[in-house]
Amino acid sequence: MGGGALRVAGLLIGGIGVVGTFAVTAMPQWRVSAFIEHNIIVFETSWEGLWMHCIRQVNIRLHCKVYDSVLALSPDLQVSRGLMCAGSGLSLLALVLAMVGMRCTRCPQRPWQSKGCVLVAAGLLFILSGIVELVPVCWVANSIISDFYNPVVNVAQKRELGEALYLGWVASFCLMAAGSTFCCSSHCAENPRSYRYSSPTHCPAHSQHLHSKTEGSYSKNQYV
Repeated sequence: MGGGALRVAGLLIGGIGVVGTFAVTAMPQWRVSAFIEHNIIVFETSWEGLWMHCIRQVNIRLHCKVYDSVLALSPDLQVSRGLMCAGSGLSLLALVLAMVGMRCTRCPQRPWQSKGCVLVAAGLLFILSGIVELVPVCWVANSIISDFYNPVVNVAQKRELGEALYLGWVASFCLMAAGSTFCCSSHCAENPRSYRYSSPTHCPAHSQHLHSKTEGSYSKNQYV
């Protein structure tokens, strides 16, 4: 029961991580405009994401435009595109494997040992996807913080950490937590039926020998 509860909890946490990963990949709030010094009156807010650039004005109008060229992006955003897409694919594959490997899923002609190996593979994929997602989030956050405290960078070009980065940290933590749960609660060699009573196997030749020996002793006793 304890292992089953851990697997269910891991599946729920992994599902939250997968949804969060897709949301982080699509959200434009990776870099948000920083209002520092004497900029008290704010007329518009700028958002920069992996796929588009958005400007939100005071009258709550949001204008978004997809980037015309990938080469126009900064190196950290260019690499983050590929890594986030890879992390999304790995997390989705891990979720599918976890659902297949759960014991409540019926797989005809498949032993429980194979399901345990599937759950271990799903756990490793969850951990890998969490690491792959953590790399671009930390890279972009480090770039934003470095530019913010760099006196050479113009104030208008400085940015702050967006909501997508915080959500990315939470999603990567959920993925790695789900992967650790599956790896700790599943074993490839585990067989839940091994502890049940199993009837002894009889060899046909041995049974025939015992039968003939019994008949011989019965005939001797009859003549005696």
